[in-house]
Amino acid sequence: MYSANSKRYDTMVYNRVGQSGLKLSAFGLGFWHNFGSVDAYAQQQKIVHQAFDLGITYYDLANNYGPVPGSAESNFGKMMATDMKPYRDEMIIASKAGYDMWPGPYGNWGSRKSILASADQSLQRLGLDYVDIFYSHRPDPETPVTETALALDQLVHQGKALYIGISNYSGTQTKQIIDIFEALKTPFIIHQPRYNLFNRQVETDLFPVLQAHHKAAVCFSPLSQGLLTDKYLKGIPQDSRAAKSTSPFLQPKQVESTLKTVRALNNIAQKRGQTLAEMALAWNLRRPEIACVLVGASRPAQLQDDVKALDHLEFSKTELAEIDQILEQQAPIDWRRN
Repeated sequence: MYSANSKRYDTMVYNRVGQSGLKLSAFGLGFWHNFGSVDAYAQQQKIVHQAFDLGITYYDLANNYGPVPGSAESNFGKMMATDMKPYRDEMIIASKAGYDMWPGPYGNWGSRKSILASADQSLQRLGLDYVDIFYSHRPDPETPVTETALALDQLVHQGKALYIGISNYSGTQTKQIIDIFEALKTPFIIHQPRYNLFNRQVETDLFPVLQAHHKAAVCFSPLSQGLLTDKYLKGIPQDSRAAKSTSPFLQPKQVESTLKTVRALNNIAQKRGQTLAEMALAWNLRRPEIACVLVGASRPAQLQDDVKALDHLEFSKTELAEIDQILEQQAPIDWRRN
């Protein structure tokens, strides 16, 4: 039987989510990869145990995470029914709805039907009465934003979610739904955008909206699918995700077009006494809007490495200027998959 590390809260940093009463661990565990039906369950348990032992309290899922879709929630639900059950009140568990989940016109996007049905299915798979945060995973171009907002608000009134979040919404879309949430008094507290050294557009589009309304962000893909690690410093390893073309977001062309930049950033990291990954994670946390950075893991040791970023979060003005100068020389990256 799993017994959590008694010192798990000693070194982790916890950040307040905007002006809400909630705090999140500076790092959260993402379940997009490595927790599906194709992955060894025992290894999944080890990763979750390691995360909790490190003081990570935020666990980020979605209805379609797997593969197969739904299997990440089912596997996590098994853990919550057994070894993690005593610690439920120490955990912030989140799920989402909005991407393809089941056949037909209702297993996708942000209609009232889709969101409410998705939430019920997620709770069944998780074996929980409620999630701490429920997200609209992406904006729906055809459903009125009021309909999506009212469905999310209903989840709170039904006791199925404590807080509400959104993900992948632009700054303008975020402002629109915030206005509705404020009128409804919905506990909307957080946005989940992609944010890393290579994806900075939210700094000018989204972050000013979050600042103006005292909301926070939890960012995903902080290491840009592994580009911001030492994995590709010498080229593309044969066993890497880029070489196998298994990722819709990382292909050999992206590695090749960013190699010079990655090496230059690595030089700064070395001067700071950090790995490139540690510096990239710390760089994300420098922003006051960022309450939490999501990290993935295929083995427990990766999480141990990630939290080392907390040992050196400060950046000098010179370091930030050097990083900006390096990134300004990087040509635009085509993230589309051919």
